[in-house]
Amino acid sequence: MEPIRYVDRLNDTYRAQGFPPYRWTVNTEAPFTPLEKPLSECRVSMLTSGGISRCSAEPFNAEATNDFRLDAVDKDAPSDDFQIHDAFYDHRDADTDLNCVFPVDRLRELADEGVIGSVAPRFWSGFMGRIYKRSVVMKETAPALVEELHADDVDLFLLVPA
Repeated sequence: MEPIRYVDRLNDTYRAQGFPPYRWTVNTEAPFTPLEKPLSECRVSMLTSGGISRCSAEPFNAEATNDFRLDAVDKDAPSDDFQIHDAFYDHRDADTDLNCVFPVDRLRELADEGVIGSVAPRFWSGFMGRIYKRSVVMKETAPALVEELHADDVDLFLLVPA
């Protein structure tokens, strides 16, 4: 079985729509912040980029570009109360089990088992992809999210790309 060449497929898709070649971000370093306390004492939150919203919320636009929307999701939201709207990945498995792309139940189980200290009051869904204005993310949206994570006393933040 040949691996799926996602970058090539994305480039071909956007080239066919008349977009110029995408300039991929290349990071030569990544800041590393070691945990200051044991995992069993950490408050954990997460972000999915899978186009996932609560059923009562407006769906994400499956074909959107530069969608900077970021939804706060209550930590107790039931995993069967979500919808997935994204046309750029096969989410049939996630339609059956949301935890494939947004492991809310697994995090709650880890907290119940004492593996992590607690689940933060909010999870997050957004940064759905096809974002060409990276400067908006880096200068506005991501710093605003960091402020919310600080407000929730989050020690560990998981990024779950779709």
